[in-house]
Amino acid sequence: MQPTAPLTLADRIEDVLPQTQCTKCGYDGCRPYAEAIAAGSAAINQCPPGGAEGIARLSAVTGYPVIPLNPVNGLERPRAVAYIDESLCIGCTLCIQACPVDAIVGAAKLMHTVVPDLCTGCDLCVNPCPVDCIVMYPVTETTGWDAWRQADADAARERHDFRAMRLRRERDENDARLAAKAVAKMAAVHALDPADAAGEAEKERKRAIIAAAMERARLKKESAQADSQDNGKQ
Repeated sequence: MQPTAPLTLADRIEDVLPQTQCTKCGYDGCRPYAEAIAAGSAAINQCPPGGAEGIARLSAVTGYPVIPLNPVNGLERPRAVAYIDESLCIGCTLCIQACPVDAIVGAAKLMHTVVPDLCTGCDLCVNPCPVDCIVMYPVTETTGWDAWRQADADAARERHDFRAMRLRRERDENDARLAAKAVAKMAAVHALDPADAAGEAEKERKRAIIAAAMERARLKKESAQADSQDNGKQ
């Protein structure tokens, strides 16, 4: 058995965050926020879901003094759960793509549904919905960690990490398919009769000429804009 690597400061900070992955802290999830705190580029009062108790937890880990929640990031509120009005849902899947913990089930052109026990209340699914069929309903009277258990945070973190791993795998598989398709296309070109191959080569030459002309036009436009700005400053 290999020895377990010691926890970094960012690890210990992440462990006390609520794992809602709501991005209200200004970072793309709890882990980036934890790393920013560890690096000294973020304060410990930027997590509304954690609320006052969350700030106290972060203070205990980092040694920074307890300070009030920054209202710029939001207010400490009761926990809410997303609800989809199924009569309005058009099955666009945008909410599914936005959910950081895979709490929404459904398929393209089919009705979507939120699994309440999995929803972290991040509300990231609300804005992408083109038909405004998603609302957030409060499900607790308490706020912060009083409305959110450590077991909830651990489960949300596991789902978030699994989703990130799945998306990486899907991107890698898609890249591999595209690469294989490109190789197959090149092989097909080389397998053509000389006359056909010459035709393909001529098409590629023309595409290259057009691309070069477009690039020259872009550079010329940028140069003209830069000259105009310089003249305006004189």
